Amino acid sequence: MEQAQIRIAVQSPADGSGREWMIANGLAGYASGTLAGGASRRHDGLLVAALPRFGRTILLDRLDETVRLADGSRFALFADAAVEFRLEAGLPVWRFERGGLVLERRVVMPYRQNTTFVHYRLLAGGGPVTLDLRPWMHFRGNDGQADQPLHMPAVVHADGGRFEVTQGPYPPLRLAVQGAAWSLALDGGRTDEAFYPVEAEREYVAKGPLWSPGVLTVEVGEAGAALVASAEPWPTALALTADQALASEAERRRRLVAQAHPACRDGVAALLVVAADAFLFDPRGRFDLVARANAVGDDVRSVIAGYPWFNDWGRDTMISLEGLTLVTGRPDDAKWILRTFASYERDGLIPNNIPDGGTDGVYHAADASLWFFHALNRYVTATGDRDTLRVILPTLRRILDKHRAGTRFGIGMDPADGLLKQGIEGYMLTWMDSDTPRRGKAVEINALWYNALALMAGWLGEEGDVAAAAQARADAERARDSFNARFWNPATGHLFDLVDGEGGDDPVCRCNQILAVSLPHAVLAPERWAAVVEVVRSRLLTPYGLRSLDPAAADYRPNFAGGMSMRDFAYHRGTVWGWLIGPFLDAWLKLHPGDKAGGRAFLAGFEAHMSEFCVGTVAEVFDAAAPHSPRGCTAQAWSVAEWLRAWAVTG
Repeated sequence: MEQAQIRIAVQSPADGSGREWMIANGLAGYASGTLAGGASRRHDGLLVAALPRFGRTILLDRLDETVRLADGSRFALFADAAVEFRLEAGLPVWRFERGGLVLERRVVMPYRQNTTFVHYRLLAGGGPVTLDLRPWMHFRGNDGQADQPLHMPAVVHADGGRFEVTQGPYPPLRLAVQGAAWSLALDGGRTDEAFYPVEAEREYVAKGPLWSPGVLTVEVGEAGAALVASAEPWPTALALTADQALASEAERRRRLVAQAHPACRDGVAALLVVAADAFLFDPRGRFDLVARANAVGDDVRSVIAGYPWFNDWGRDTMISLEGLTLVTGRPDDAKWILRTFASYERDGLIPNNIPDGGTDGVYHAADASLWFFHALNRYVTATGDRDTLRVILPTLRRILDKHRAGTRFGIGMDPADGLLKQGIEGYMLTWMDSDTPRRGKAVEINALWYNALALMAGWLGEEGDVAAAAQARADAERARDSFNARFWNPATGHLFDLVDGEGGDDPVCRCNQILAVSLPHAVLAPERWAAVVEVVRSRLLTPYGLRSLDPAAADYRPNFAGGMSMRDFAYHRGTVWGWLIGPFLDAWLKLHPGDKAGGRAFLAGFEAHMSEFCVGTVAEVFDAAAPHSPRGCTAQAWSVAEWLRAWAVTG
């Protein structure tokens, strides 16, 4: 059982690749930045705390780190001495060398704490060296624009060997030094030119203000020294030493790998088991939700869809659930996620997303509720937990009843053919939810609708409700017959992406059709599976997932780049989505059930990717055209989850 150890040479004077790192704390808080020690996005920070009411908040943006030698000479730690970055158990480690001096730097966040330790150790070079640390701050929401005004005046309160910084309405940032002699020189430094290069590329505001209380001077020797930055009360923030925090987190991650699917316990798959952990979080700041769950003996859990800016999204959570929890040997997390989202059901809908820092869901999604059936099925199949099925069954009944009668956003079953329609002006309700209107009857929505009805028919029958089971079965059969009559396009040899749309039936070749084959209850007639899988393989498959649109289509965009309007237009018009490798593999193995080696070959591109963008994890999207540069969120839940699941399935 050994995780792949990713090692990357860091260029001098600074790594120019733009590669990034990130770790998370199990509360949706995180730390992230560039391998070169900076912040390339407005979302980056060494402590981005998950705070009740405020949501994820940047408290410590970055550090300036300078070494002072005994002869009075100085050098910048990253710009002048960085030689290597590596991951150990998924945790970031830097190595610095200059004139016989060798230093190491590690960053760790204790599990379920809004605390970051930045740990330094002298590995070679004689006696202790002096390290000057300047912490830079701009207390703001992690998705807020970089040029928001600073909350001034900031208040610094010193108490012995620790101090607190307060800005505006936010809780204080607590800072302390462990393991070394230190001093603080207050000077109230400020810059208005902090630059975030990725924001410039994405045509957002790329410069903003930062404030610093002063310079911490720390003596670093072989025993090491650490800066502690925390939003926790002092007893929690200082409960662990840096060495204890590092050892505890390494051991926790070792256990995660040990309990995962046997095919995922070594190599790059083991590293992704650790990466999967970043997305599972305890939403303890949603006090009303927690109180209701605890009152009946339940717990709460959710999934961050992607770092650094997504919060928890219904469809992403349900698509990711199997890979993040069941493949990784964490069925209790799966149970609490399912029960948590069941408690959010309103008008037959599971939330599209839950805003950061809030407790109320936003419901404009036609597919999240249908993916909920799929996720529950994977959980019950893996665990045999009929109690959770019975707890959630009334929610499932309401979902089907509301869909049959019609619910919000124009979502409802068409009484004429039993297919599911959706759409209302101003909302894009399918997973292609960015400048991609698909009002009508979408192919993947109806594949999910049939799968949900078929699953429900089985569950209701097993629970003895014969009449309701018969209705679900009849609805499923009608939807299947209508689907095969309406969605097959003999002129193109594949499925329509949409029927009964505002412009009629849409014959464009998209990735969505693969779900008509891949789901456990496949709505498409088996004699047409091979044609659909081959079209998807030949036109849409890349080393990193499926293109969202056929390159031959008029609207095809080869690159996901530029400003927001350009990116939104390209988002689902060619851009490659890593999560779709999972459904493609499911469909492939239905046609080639003995060819696991062939299926595994489709995953070959992901290993190299894990060293090229955000090291040790998988990006949200990739350019449609070679070399398929990674884009979007640096770490995406369903990309990691479906790669892991596909690896286990083909193992």
